[in-house]
Amino acid sequence: MPTLRHDAPVFLLDLGDDENRFSPSWLETVHSQLDTVVAYPDPAVLVTVGSGKFYSNGLDLDWLTSNPAQAAQYVADVHELLARVLTLGVHTVAAINGHAFGAGAMLAMAHDFRVMRADRGYFCFPEADINIPFTPGMAALIQGKLTPAAAIASMTTGRRFGGTDARDLGLVDAVAEKPALLEYAADLVRPLAGKDRGTLSAIKTTMFTPAVTALRAK
Repeated sequence: MPTLRHDAPVFLLDLGDDENRFSPSWLETVHSQLDTVVAYPDPAVLVTVGSGKFYSNGLDLDWLTSNPAQAAQYVADVHELLARVLTLGVHTVAAINGHAFGAGAMLAMAHDFRVMRADRGYFCFPEADINIPFTPGMAALIQGKLTPAAAIASMTTGRRFGGTDARDLGLVDAVAEKPALLEYAADLVRPLAGKDRGTLSAIKTTMFTPAVTALRAK
């Protein structure tokens, strides 16, 4: 399960050491840890990372298959996590340590910045290959962060991008070797600690109004 560590001003949210799929309990834990970050009275920034082979494989399809009556609420809960990270009042960076697929890649997209491991892992939106269309909110989130060409190349093909290709397309901002990944990610946001959180959240909400509106639509 996700764990939170703090080395002021950096909060490090470890998403877990398995596939880090979005089970209801996983979502609840992550929200609780985000509560801790935003309630912290001193300057803060957030780095997220996985500690195993995966950053996140996204939706918990096994749980969803076993609980079809709760599908609508589950998708709404996933949307809310994406919207919350997208508009969080502190700067955020995803340190993509391994595979980021589907909603796991969308979670990375919701961060302000993304740094991907150079030598291992794939960044992929597999929806075209697994016959699961993007929800309007998920599509708006991705398209809000990418050029139209990059959105077509990643959203319609199911292609798996390694770190360098993901950087070249604009899916991530930078790549780093594994030993330097966390340090590189933390260095991106550490100087940004201390911005007014209400102002920062309002700026992000305005920047990504179509995505926020679609993700939080009832």
